[in-house]
Amino acid sequence: MALTTLDPNTALIIVDLQKGIINLPAIHPIGGIIERARALADAFRAHDLPVVLVNVTGGAPGRTEQPRPAGLRPEGWTDLIPELNQQPGDIVVTKQNWGAFARTGLEARLKALGVTQVVIAGVATATGVEATARQAYEQGFNVTLAIDAMTDRRPEAHVYSIANVFPRLGETGTAQNIIDLLATRNS
Repeated sequence: MALTTLDPNTALIIVDLQKGIINLPAIHPIGGIIERARALADAFRAHDLPVVLVNVTGGAPGRTEQPRPAGLRPEGWTDLIPELNQQPGDIVVTKQNWGAFARTGLEARLKALGVTQVVIAGVATATGVEATARQAYEQGFNVTLAIDAMTDRRPEAHVYSIANVFPRLGETGTAQNIIDLLATRNS
C-alpha cells in the first residue's frame, strides 16, 4: 500500500547502521542509504518526534544450519556511525536478535511516549528491518517502511521483502515521501 499518512506521534527506527555492518557488501550503495536515513532522522528531530538508533551486538542462542561468525568482533564494530548525528534525546537500543523489539524494552519505551506508528529504515532489508517491522506490527504499531533507505546483501531477499512482506505489515514510501508528509502535518 502506498504511503497515506503519519500518525501525530510517529517514531523513526534506524536499524543496524553501525561501523561493523556498513562495510559489508550490499546491493545498493550504502552512502545513499546513510544519507536518506540521516535526512529522515533530521526531519523527525526537527518535528520533535522520537528517533531510535539500533545496533546489534550478537545473535540469539540456538543452532542454525548456517555457520555464524566466530570469535571477537573488531573494536568499534557495534558503534553507531557518526553520520547519523546521534543526539542526546535519541533512544539507543542494543539488540541481540534480528528485530529491535525482542527483549529490548523498546515497545514499552515507545508506548510510554504515546507512539502509535513507526517508520523503519536501515539494514538488512530481509533480516533486521523486516524482523523489526514484523515485531512492531505484532505489538500494534502502525508501520511505515522507507524503502529507499534500506538495503540487503541479497537482491532476491530485498525484493521479496519489499514486494511481498512489507505491504502486509504496513505502508511503504521513499524517505522523501515521509519527509514531505512530516512537513505538511504542521502546515
